Amino acid sequence: MAIDEILDEHEQSRRVQEWLRRNGGGLIGGVLLGLAAVGGWKWWQQREAQAQMRQADTFQTAVDAIDRDGVKAAGRVQALPAGIYRSLAALRLAKAQAEAKDDAGAIATLQRSMPSDTALAAIFRRRIARLQIDSGKAADALKSLDATDAASLDLRGDAQFVLGQVDAARDSYRKALAKTDVGSPDRRLIELKYTQVGGVPAQPQTP
Repeated sequence: MAIDEILDEHEQSRRVQEWLRRNGGGLIGGVLLGLAAVGGWKWWQQREAQAQMRQADTFQTAVDAIDRDGVKAAGRVQALPAGIYRSLAALRLAKAQAEAKDDAGAIATLQRSMPSDTALAAIFRRRIARLQIDSGKAADALKSLDATDAASLDLRGDAQFVLGQVDAARDSYRKALAKTDVGSPDRRLIELKYTQVGGVPAQPQTP
């Protein structure tokens, strides 16, 4: 090996050593920081998983109480933290309250536990509207229904029919039919109600 090559290697080695002396602490610190971040993330994931398991257990306890004690388990539902589990438990409790002829209690339960999720909130509003119609509060039911899906339009037609708003009910049923598949089991009932208010259901197209 030539002398100049040995000197070049020596110079490169010296420069590497100097760089490590200047930056070694930061490099090691960065590695340690990275390891700490990974460990912290794993700890956070584990903590979240444990919290979810605790919430699921609490939810199941509330549901078991509803199945066993009925409306007497209302306190367990209200004790659940706001979120999907409380919303699902509220649906179960409201069903028990309605079966116990406590429509007002069922409505209050659903209103207190209204979820932030749009799709689930629509289910809550339809349940509330149905209870309001059944308890003679059709005008309140119209205020509860703000969605334009087929099920909500069908319920809107029911409320309008009860209030004597036949033309409005016919329009709601017509719109509900337009959004209901031909093969849907709900379609026949909507067609019957549409016919009752003077509508003429469109005949399915023949090939």
